[in-house]
Amino acid sequence: MYRNEFDNKLRQNEIFNAYMFYGQSSFLIDYYTNLVADSLGSKDEIEKLYYDDYNFKYAKDKLLQSSLFASNNILIIKIEKKLPKKEVVELIEACSVNPDSKVIFACMGDSDFKAMGGYFTTKLKSVSVRLFSPFANEAVKLIENHARSLNLNYEMSALNHLYFMHRQDLSLCVNDLEKLAILNEKITTDKINAHCFGIGAINFEDFLHNLLSSQDISEELELLLEEGMNEIYLLTQVTSFVQQLFMISSYARVHGAPNAKEILGFVPPKNVWEKKTRLAINIKPEKFLEILTYLLNIELELKSSKIHDSNLYLQSCLRKISVLIR
Repeated sequence: MYRNEFDNKLRQNEIFNAYMFYGQSSFLIDYYTNLVADSLGSKDEIEKLYYDDYNFKYAKDKLLQSSLFASNNILIIKIEKKLPKKEVVELIEACSVNPDSKVIFACMGDSDFKAMGGYFTTKLKSVSVRLFSPFANEAVKLIENHARSLNLNYEMSALNHLYFMHRQDLSLCVNDLEKLAILNEKITTDKINAHCFGIGAINFEDFLHNLLSSQDISEELELLLEEGMNEIYLLTQVTSFVQQLFMISSYARVHGAPNAKEILGFVPPKNVWEKKTRLAINIKPEKFLEILTYLLNIELELKSSKIHDSNLYLQSCLRKISVLIR
């Protein structure tokens, strides 16, 4: 099941015995895990088994036995590798035996959890949800929802600024909002600049702009990867950036001046938007298909081939983009 379908289930207050969240976005996996757990019971009724703490026998016994002190029995299991089918099915079935119990699997990392998702069936009253990295407008909406939950008084431009400052890292954005709540003041761009600090030595938006402007990005690229940025994540961000440029270019050619709200669903900081629109209009329309095809082929190679050094391979491939643009 995908996110939109699951959101409809949530709105309809449909409850399952077992949940599994997995996919590209660690933030959304945590977000939905906590959202579902909080909807099923109170903090005192939730137990968490993270990574090495997981023990099948303990988890099964926990789910089969009702608590003497609470009406709900909710278990969150956070893992980085898929579990054996027998264990997963027995844990789900334990929640059928004991209707007070619910189990939530938060599957983190790059492991292939798709097969494990198949163990969650309608017959077992269970659901698996695959979560992809949100588009920029969806991400900013999530940040805004969190700001509202904290009762913050904020400017929308400030939330957009925070999102780009943190290289689209939602976890960092949410953490900063919780720190800013202590100020008990209106959250503006100036407040964010004064109290929040973007990660890394490289401005990621500037890096993407330089890459698509055929500038030398060798040093920036090395620094980004040395800072620990995942190769696949970096590649998908480049692809997303090119897609945005294509939408801006297409809109401008059909309607004239590009409208950020209509194209992206939100309004980025003025300086970011102006640089992006200039770049988009300067790239020939036929080049976008060529660039996107090239990027998708790189992703396929990284995911399906046994490349000895994915770091060096990606650096080499991205440097060639400048040749495509000319």
